[in-house]
Amino acid sequence: MHPHLHTKDNTACEDVMTALEECHARGFLWMSMGMCTKAKERVTLCLRAERLKRTAKNREAAKVKREHIKKGWAEIDENK
Repeated sequence: MHPHLHTKDNTACEDVMTALEECHARGFLWMSMGMCTKAKERVTLCLRAERLKRTAKNREAAKVKREHIKKGWAEIDENK
């Protein structure tokens, strides 16, 4: 399973997703014979790479926010 393909977070994978959709458009028999497997793997790898980028970005933002909160509490403790 994968998330919704055409979202703002997945714009880097647009060409790979289009190739998968074109493969799926060829019909059920084409898919059932495994002809779309490579395209599906490329989509999965691309989406994973994009997710890892987002995760790293979110982790950095959380780290900055956590440091800001720590500084705030340190100031409160100093002023007691």
